[in-house]
Amino acid sequence: MLAACQKKQTVPNPEIPVNLYKAKEQKVLYYDKYPATTAALSQVNLLPQIQGAVTAVFFTEGQVVKKGQKLYEIDKSIYQANYDAAVANQRVAEGNLTQAQQDAERYEYLNKYNAVAKQLYDHAIITLQNSKNQVKSAEEAVKSAKTNLNYAVVYAPFSGTIGFSQVKIGNVVTPGTTVLNTISTDDPMAVDFVINEKQLPKFENMERGKGGKDGKAPLPDSLYTLLLPDGSLYPATGKISVIDRAVDSQTGSIRVRLVFDNPKHNLKVGMSCVVRVHNQDVKPQLVLPNKAVVEQMGEYFVFVAADTMINNPKMGKDSASKKMKALLAHQKKVVTGQTIGPNVIIKSGINAGDRIIVDGLQSLHDGSKITTANKVAPGGGGKGGR
Repeated sequence: MLAACQKKQTVPNPEIPVNLYKAKEQKVLYYDKYPATTAALSQVNLLPQIQGAVTAVFFTEGQVVKKGQKLYEIDKSIYQANYDAAVANQRVAEGNLTQAQQDAERYEYLNKYNAVAKQLYDHAIITLQNSKNQVKSAEEAVKSAKTNLNYAVVYAPFSGTIGFSQVKIGNVVTPGTTVLNTISTDDPMAVDFVINEKQLPKFENMERGKGGKDGKAPLPDSLYTLLLPDGSLYPATGKISVIDRAVDSQTGSIRVRLVFDNPKHNLKVGMSCVVRVHNQDVKPQLVLPNKAVVEQMGEYFVFVAADTMINNPKMGKDSASKKMKALLAHQKKVVTGQTIGPNVIIKSGINAGDRIIVDGLQSLHDGSKITTANKVAPGGGGKGGR
């Protein structure tokens, strides 16, 4: 009964076993990655300039065609007839001009000696001028008919790969609306991606051939590399071709275009890739295991172990020694950078030499007593670990 009446003793908070990692600066190699899409430097939809039925196709779909190569032929019988008629009309107009020229010269001679009525002379001069105008009109009609006749054959505007034909022999095509096919260049190939406007000065320095944080260091040959849709690394490196003229005011982003050699045509238009931009910051940086970083409401924290003087629960109130040294966990907010495999770069929030808790995070809170006496199995923590 006496034992039951005694007050239960308060059990002190146990020390939580953890593993520590000493933060240190080191040189790191990493890439900034950007989703990207391949695009042709030149691409055109082939549209007919005249109406008519397709009478011939002179290529194999998907093959490389040369500039000036014949691709399609549209029924030209009507346009050939129009051209022949225009040529005939031109000859008639030229004959009328010859006759009018002769009459004008004759009346001009007679007019010198007042041997012809003034009215007849004036009419002859006007007829001569009208004949000249008719010849010019006939010549333009011949040019127009010749152009339409030439449009009956469609040629490749540049060398490139031609796609699937959108029309077959016998299909009637309409100028300006019917797409015959599409041709695009293959080598080199453009790769477009979008950056934030805050990164623009960095990329402008790289476009001018200067790298590094000060914009003066030379750029490495492997500055721009490309990951293909299957995750493999494209064997060639790229270079900046152009930075778009304006920033999108709604998104605060701007488009950048790289150019990659594509001799084997492995890159196709419209592929989804990942552009990797080589890290240009050569200064050592703080790197922690990714599992040491805890995410809370979109912010990132780490637990730092620090020797701290706390009240000694074993000493009485009147004791001269009320303090004792203990190892406590202190939560600190950090700004993270690039993730490099199992590690992450820490831009700010901690210093080199800080002891960071990497295991045993599940039971921690700010001010928890910890111990390193017992080894903890790896686990716990990481971004989103709490």
